[in-house]
Amino acid sequence: MREDDPAIENIAVPSVRDADGAIAPDFRAAAEAAVEGEDRAALKTLIAGLHEADLGDLIESLHPDARPRLIELLGADFDFTALTELDETVRVEILQQLKPWTVAERIRDLDSDDAVYILEDLDEDEKNNILKYIPAPERVALQRSLDYPEESAGRRMQTEFIAVPPFWTVGRTIDYMRETEDLPETFYEIFVVDPAYRLIGSVPLDKLLRTRRAVLLTAVKTDQRHVVTASDDQEDVARLFEHYNLVSAPVVDEAGRLVGVITIDDVVDVIQEEADEDLRAMAGVGSDEELSDSVAYTARGRLPWLVVNLGTAFLAAFIIALFTGTIEKMVALAVLMPIVASMGGNAANQTMTVAVRALATKDLGSHNARRVVLREVLVGLCNGVFLAVLLGIAAAAWFSNPQLGGVIAAALVVNMLAAGLFGILIPLAIHKLKLDPAVASGVFVTTVTDSVGFFTFLGFASIWFSYL
Repeated sequence: MREDDPAIENIAVPSVRDADGAIAPDFRAAAEAAVEGEDRAALKTLIAGLHEADLGDLIESLHPDARPRLIELLGADFDFTALTELDETVRVEILQQLKPWTVAERIRDLDSDDAVYILEDLDEDEKNNILKYIPAPERVALQRSLDYPEESAGRRMQTEFIAVPPFWTVGRTIDYMRETEDLPETFYEIFVVDPAYRLIGSVPLDKLLRTRRAVLLTAVKTDQRHVVTASDDQEDVARLFEHYNLVSAPVVDEAGRLVGVITIDDVVDVIQEEADEDLRAMAGVGSDEELSDSVAYTARGRLPWLVVNLGTAFLAAFIIALFTGTIEKMVALAVLMPIVASMGGNAANQTMTVAVRALATKDLGSHNARRVVLREVLVGLCNGVFLAVLLGIAAAAWFSNPQLGGVIAAALVVNMLAAGLFGILIPLAIHKLKLDPAVASGVFVTTVTDSVGFFTFLGFASIWFSYL
């Protein structure tokens, strides 16, 4: 079928997403059939007007072999911005299968921040092989952004922005924007710079459009109070946007020269990435693990912390072994002691999660650490007493032994106190050592609550037996 065939207009396009928000099976099947039959016209009709996020999800839902074929089949009609919506593993696999000059030609149409995002995960040789097909001025700009550290503002910034001299008037600036074709696709403010490109201030678009044409920009500019340095960590930038409700922020180099701008859409991605990274780290999962990763890569990434966990489990087993004689006297102890350790572990994880998140957002520091530690200890005591009463009554009724109920109740109170205390002290200590508390806290907190739980329960039971 030819692209200009009138019958193309009559192709029925199924719904993109189903009731659950996933790519609809009929839509995916239609795309797969078009790719398999190399029907560019049908495929073009299917993806016409499709948002980049929907196109990215469609690509991920296809068979790996069909993904690069879809891109090649669409040619210039494929929006390369959709690649920024893909898992890193999927994106790299696709780029490795496409011709480097094709990638180079298509990323030239993108904003620089999207182009950098697409290229940054490739090996150096693969990146250089693509960059060599890009004209020198554009290549130098991309390479400069790629040279900044990972997860820095320099990697996230967009190098397309509007900067004008201070002697321009509002009218001249508006005329410039109307007459210039290669403006950024989206922008929120005009930056005023000196001849050395050092930032003087900025003029928000709404203020620019409300001001008379003859007024100089210096009369309406706003002094830039929230400036980002290219080497700043992207998490710090996201926190700046959140704290001051920013929509965009200028990025300067070490010499104070304006080199880019970060916009809110990039910051939303950063917030999501950092939250996902912290969540995975707390579970001992690699910060870069994705659903598309292979079994071998995933297993290799998770194994180290599991090995550490195995070592700490031996500590808990050693404590239990110290009380073998006590356990032999009453089998009920073996039945009940996992409850104490489990309750302490769950309570500690609650405290640890709050502490790690507060440290990440800078809400927890030396100014309020003592108060928060005391609060968590008191919370552990309150919950411990309430749960101890319930558990003590249940254990006494189950084994017809009120003394046993008292022993496990006392042990639970002690372990809940330990959970509240160490659930916050361990993340604080790890943070003090300049390490990531999200990564290491879980294993140590679990070890402490298991060890304290077993030791207190079996220790109290030993004391109890000594008086029988």
